[in-house]
Amino acid sequence: MDALGAELYAMRMLQAANGRAAAVKFQFSMFERYGSKGIAALERVLYAARQMGTITIVDCLHGGLPTTVSAFADAYFKPGAPLLADAITLLPYYGARSLGGVINDALNNGRGVFIASLTSNQEGASLQTAIRQAGEYKGKTVAFGIASTAQKFNNGIDGMGSVGLIIGATIGQWINDSGVDPSKFTGPILSPGYGWQGAEKRDLKTVFKGTKGNVLVTVSRFIAAHGPSIAALTEATESVALDIRQALLEASTEGDEIDEVD
Repeated sequence: MDALGAELYAMRMLQAANGRAAAVKFQFSMFERYGSKGIAALERVLYAARQMGTITIVDCLHGGLPTTVSAFADAYFKPGAPLLADAITLLPYYGARSLGGVINDALNNGRGVFIASLTSNQEGASLQTAIRQAGEYKGKTVAFGIASTAQKFNNGIDGMGSVGLIIGATIGQWINDSGVDPSKFTGPILSPGYGWQGAEKRDLKTVFKGTKGNVLVTVSRFIAAHGPSIAALTEATESVALDIRQALLEASTEGDEIDEVD
C-alpha cells in the first residue's frame, strides 16, 4: 500500500462509520509512514470527516517539554490548522503537568485531549502501576497521578469535561493495582484493545463498571479486516457497535442511566 491506498481505504472506513459511530480515530503513524504524502492524505481525510460532521480524534500520542508541545495547537487545534481535529492523544511521561499548556490550547479552541493512563499493552503495567516516590501523589501509582491530574481540568464542569484518559479494555486483571477508578472520572475515556487485541464484552463490563456513558471504545483492525467493500465494512461497524453498546449498558447498571456511546 502507498499513501493513496491509505487515503482511499480511510475514506471507505469513514463512510462505513458515518452515522454509526460516535467518533472516528485516525492512527497518525499509519499515515506518517508514507512521509509528506501520507500527512497530506491525513489532512484530506480529516477534512472529509469534518464535512460529514463526524467527531475526529488523531491518535498521535505526542508529548514533550512545554516549549515543544506548544506547537501542537498550530497543527491540530487553531482555526485553519492543517490537521484540525476535535481531539488528539497525548503521552504524559515528561510529567503530566508538562501537558498543561497544550491542554489549555485545546480547551481554548473548543477541542479536547486524551491522556494515556492505563494503556492496553501488557508491558505498560509495570510502569503505570509503579509507585511514585515524591510529589503530590507520593505513594500512589503513576497511572493514578495521571488520572488525577486530568480530572482537575474537568472539575466544576457541568456534564462531561473535555480532558480524557486512555484506559485499555484489556487491563481488567490489574486495574485494581493502579488505584484508578474509571467510574469516578468525569471526562471522556478512550478505550483501545477491544477485538483484535483480545478484549471482549465481559472485559468492558469489568473495566468500566459503573461508568456513566463517557466511554468511547475504539475498534479498527477488526472492522478493517472486512473491507474493502463499504457494505461489508458498514455491516461490521453496525455489528460491533451493537455489542459494545450492550456491554457498556450492562456495565453502567450500578450507576445512573447510560447515555448512548459507541
